[in-house]
Amino acid sequence: MLTSLLLKTQSREDKNMQQLSSNEQFEKLINNAGNKPVLVDFHTEWCGPCKMLSPVVEAIAEQYANKLEVVKVDADKFQEITAKYGVRGIPTLMVFKQGTPASTKVGVGTISQIEAFVEEQL
Repeated sequence: MLTSLLLKTQSREDKNMQQLSSNEQFEKLINNAGNKPVLVDFHTEWCGPCKMLSPVVEAIAEQYANKLEVVKVDADKFQEITAKYGVRGIPTLMVFKQGTPASTKVGVGTISQIEAFVEEQL
């Protein structure tokens, strides 16, 4: 199912993902999600592996829209957040639960690996 969603999301912007606009917005998102985990995609515009991962994250956002919040954080624009959470390599996926980092995955993986990473946190 994720593969078919991946094909659909490659040609459009996903409405289920939030683009970060401020440090304050980030803190609100991770702290006010209730019992929903928040998947954060730390990326940059120039990062090739980030571009490869982006459609997978968009498909995850669509497939798990009722179970998971998804936020994209440009590591170049939000260096304070990136440093605060110890992000040293990109792409980095980090799952937050009730405002606290619960799990981290650095680098690109297969669709099934990313899906398994997310499933472990639900």
